[in-house]
Amino acid sequence: MARLKPHVPYLHPDCEITDSTFGAYVEIGRASRVAHSHIGDYSYCDRFADIANAEIGKFSNIASAVRIGATDHPMEKASLHHFHYRSADYFDDAEPDHAWFAHRRSRRVQIGHDTWLGHGAQVRPEVTIGHGAVIAGGAIVTRDVPPYMIVAGIPAVPLRARFSDSIAERMMALAWWDWPHVRLRETLQDFRTLPAEAFLEKYEG
Repeated sequence: MARLKPHVPYLHPDCEITDSTFGAYVEIGRASRVAHSHIGDYSYCDRFADIANAEIGKFSNIASAVRIGATDHPMEKASLHHFHYRSADYFDDAEPDHAWFAHRRSRRVQIGHDTWLGHGAQVRPEVTIGHGAVIAGGAIVTRDVPPYMIVAGIPAVPLRARFSDSIAERMMALAWWDWPHVRLRETLQDFRTLPAEAFLEKYEG
């Protein structure tokens, strides 16, 4: 029997989930933290991922120790420290700074379908990663990444495109990530054996 299910995410031990939603066949690795986010169908993260304020598409592959939407400290104010926005932790008569938390949560990360984020990568708030993009392990992504681009480094810069522009556009038009579960099973062997262009030729139109 298949381990992953369509109606409930597979949560490994010691996960911390806050105000988040999950699509079908989602897996969350051990000791990961997911807050104020949506993780789309078939996407998963490995151990110790830290995901906040993010919209993650379908079939995203998120390696261990990836951080998405790392929260900011208020650099323009007199202090960076928690005490003036997590104030109730320090003072009996003080409230948290709700406006600051609302501001942080508004700075959403957008991650497309069929993406791969390598071990230890970081994605800063308000960054968009296009469909099919690859983020190398250890990269720190501070700017938007086009679809089907491979980026690496600190800060991350483009290395090369996975596919030509034509194939990338055709792949996005095919949008196989929207296929129903039964069709994914029917085409499994072709996913395993056909190069991208041959797969497109077989299933376009």
